[in-house]
Amino acid sequence: MREWTREERYRVLHSADEIAELHDRNAKSVYRQTYHVQPITGLSSDPNGFVLYKGTWHLCYQWCPWGAVHGLKYWYHATSPDLIHWNNAGVGMWPDTEYDNKGCHSGSAITDGKELYFFYTGNHRDENWVRTPYTCAAIMDAEGALKKLPEPLFGPRPDYSEHQRDPKVFYIAEKERYYIFIGAQTLDGKGCVQVYQSKELLSGWEFAGQLKVPGYEDFGGMWECPCIQNISGKDVLLFSPQYTKLPGRGESTNHNVYLIGHMDYDTLTFTPEGDYQYLDFGFDYYAAQLASNVGDPDKAVIIAWIGLPDNHYPTEEEDWEGSMALPRELRIVDGKLVQAPMAGISELRDKELPADGTLPAAGELEVTLDGKDAELHLFCKADGTGGMNLYYDAAKGVVTVDRTGMNKRFNTKVFEVLDMPLSKPLTNLRIFIDRCSVELFANDGEATFTTHLYPTEEEFHFTATDNVTVKGWTYKPSVKDDFVV
Repeated sequence: MREWTREERYRVLHSADEIAELHDRNAKSVYRQTYHVQPITGLSSDPNGFVLYKGTWHLCYQWCPWGAVHGLKYWYHATSPDLIHWNNAGVGMWPDTEYDNKGCHSGSAITDGKELYFFYTGNHRDENWVRTPYTCAAIMDAEGALKKLPEPLFGPRPDYSEHQRDPKVFYIAEKERYYIFIGAQTLDGKGCVQVYQSKELLSGWEFAGQLKVPGYEDFGGMWECPCIQNISGKDVLLFSPQYTKLPGRGESTNHNVYLIGHMDYDTLTFTPEGDYQYLDFGFDYYAAQLASNVGDPDKAVIIAWIGLPDNHYPTEEEDWEGSMALPRELRIVDGKLVQAPMAGISELRDKELPADGTLPAAGELEVTLDGKDAELHLFCKADGTGGMNLYYDAAKGVVTVDRTGMNKRFNTKVFEVLDMPLSKPLTNLRIFIDRCSVELFANDGEATFTTHLYPTEEEFHFTATDNVTVKGWTYKPSVKDDFVV
């Protein structure tokens, strides 16, 4: 694995010509995806500024252009008419001010019906590399460019650690106020959320206090990417706790969880109705963000980064890594979030797979089961050995996913085997395959499992027990991998 100097990681991009050759190399990778948003070069990580505005979906994401390394972060901008077909729109925000001299870090977007506003963390470092995080804003102009405000909205609070970032902005009509949730860490190293409020979007922001979540006062060491939305009368709080190990998650210290409950904006208290639940049970799903301005009180739309902080992936050798997960519709059913891929995704189906046990490089599988013990071996060799293996234990109600049989193994010290628990017998799976990622939707979205996977040429076969029926299709591309800077 390449060792990057600080100077290399934080080099400023001045011209598209500087990364044109890298893009040409990256584009030749057999792992470049066809219907997932991915970086034109280098690294993509957290989704940012996810919003529906005047009929167009806007999505930005963290981008480091030089390689698969976390360094100087830009916001790269993509747009879509339907959350299935995507176009590269170029760099949305450049780290070009005093307040974001070492990166435009994660944030969100909101519209007042007229303008589109973006909120982000400006990552400033001084000559001694001491960090100061600023909460900054930008407005999209008529040409689609994001124009920054000349000054931050506010700076960090000294009674918290330097970890104060990822502003999620939203409006609560009953209070006639805008709010910002910011992921933070207390001085004694505990994860939390700061709450700011204002009657105006671009001025008047005041610190309202720290979000109180009874029972979660000592849960993780930093809460990244906090997000809240009301769905069908219930408040849903999402966040990504770091610096902690959680049950059933191997050696990982980065997670994505949610709570369903009630938010009281007078007391800044979120009261959970039950325990936290994992957003996705897979190896690689993080920094999820809910879209703004969806307009349906009974659903939300979510997107996340396929990847985890501190983890490493085989395409790092090719100087690129990361992608966005498929956007998903969220609804609440029986006290849990149910996730479904966007309905129009089936329009990408092209050719039906032959019944010879071969897998597509990019496509979909529909798997039917009878609720009894079952096995499905994906990406195995022609003789049925190896691969990523799924074992369903009906008595325990658990699907175990084991990727130890793959030729290209990675993050072996973190986890290679994880469980996906189910509350109902397993009767169906939808499996989305796209070159270097696999997303499983079990029981119509009761549970999901997302992973990077890097099959070699000999690993495009599958086998299954007799009580498993598999039908599949190749997919037409829906993401234009154009070199737009």
